[in-house]
Amino acid sequence: MKNICLLGSTGSIGTNALKIIKNNPDRYRIIALGGGRNIDLLLNQIKEFKPLFAVVINSRLANELKSKLNNDTNIEILYGAKGYSEIASLSDVNLAIAAMTGSAGLLPTFSAITAGKDVALANKETLVMAGSLLINESKKSGVNIFPIDSEHSAIYQSIQGHSREDLKKIILTGSGGPFKDSPIEKLSTATPKEALKHPKWKMGRKISIDSATMMNKGLEAIEAKWLFNVEMDQIEILLHPQSIIHSMVEYMDGSIIAQLAPTDMRIPISYALSYPRHLKVDLPSLDLLDIKTLSFERPDKKRFRCLSLALAAGKIGESMPAVLNAANEIGVKAFLEGKIGFLEIPQVIEKTLEKHKTFPLNSIEQAIEVDQWAKSRATEILREMGRK
Repeated sequence: MKNICLLGSTGSIGTNALKIIKNNPDRYRIIALGGGRNIDLLLNQIKEFKPLFAVVINSRLANELKSKLNNDTNIEILYGAKGYSEIASLSDVNLAIAAMTGSAGLLPTFSAITAGKDVALANKETLVMAGSLLINESKKSGVNIFPIDSEHSAIYQSIQGHSREDLKKIILTGSGGPFKDSPIEKLSTATPKEALKHPKWKMGRKISIDSATMMNKGLEAIEAKWLFNVEMDQIEILLHPQSIIHSMVEYMDGSIIAQLAPTDMRIPISYALSYPRHLKVDLPSLDLLDIKTLSFERPDKKRFRCLSLALAAGKIGESMPAVLNAANEIGVKAFLEGKIGFLEIPQVIEKTLEKHKTFPLNSIEQAIEVDQWAKSRATEILREMGRK
């Protein structure tokens, strides 16, 4: 029986993880739930899974949740960054699922690792912001990091039983998002509603926009660098519109190992929870006879400026990826709020990167300071652009 802390329980990954946990009551037990602003959903999750702890983002929501629970359950309600970190490092927890969105996931994920907990990682921003710190701490604590991203799960599965020294390169695949074939001149007028329509995956709002800009693939490349101990030059990105091959690994002898699966996040979530097992997931199997084509192409770097910025920041390393991530969060938020156009997202990021002088990150506190600086600078850039 694995005792689980689920950070980000009310988001897309979190709700799918709970489906897996619900279907395997003999294997998993929820000890703590960390939600966001969706109190009603969190309330339902508490009633169903009966955790000992629950966390929300602030004291007002904590009081609201307590009021709605009306002392019906024996549960401790916490709030804020301290609360998330506290439940991630509980003594009873074996596995922390890091499914919070954005930089907010950094501290609780680091707390879990420091406390010796295995982590099922969906929050790629933590490794982008402070990859060296998290990987070094995981080695020191002797814990495993199981990737939940479908691409990194595919890579993780493709390296099992193979010598790491024989690995030549990692091939990350991506659908190209909703604008892969749109005329570039029309992207300036693309709306949030259009950008949120991913052709293959059902995801949260922020990651859907990252997929439309292909920033997501750039962040995944940086994440892969740390997870699999490779150089950025060993990572190739290919568009694969069918989204059937989730990623591949090429070895020195020319062999390429790939993982194929339906486009459903419950598959990589289940693998991260049950490693090394492949437990039954209630989904239709991939019908190979229905697959007519598996096609690949290189991404257009003019169309996907965010991808180029991410890969460049990943090569520079040190504090630059943290700045990239923070500026992207501000740019995406502004786009979703209708304050800037789709093509202005990379402009905000690039201008923020230009203002930063990179340096090595020696602590999580430094990573958080860089994150705060970059968000402040990106917000200033929005004002300079005439946006508020």
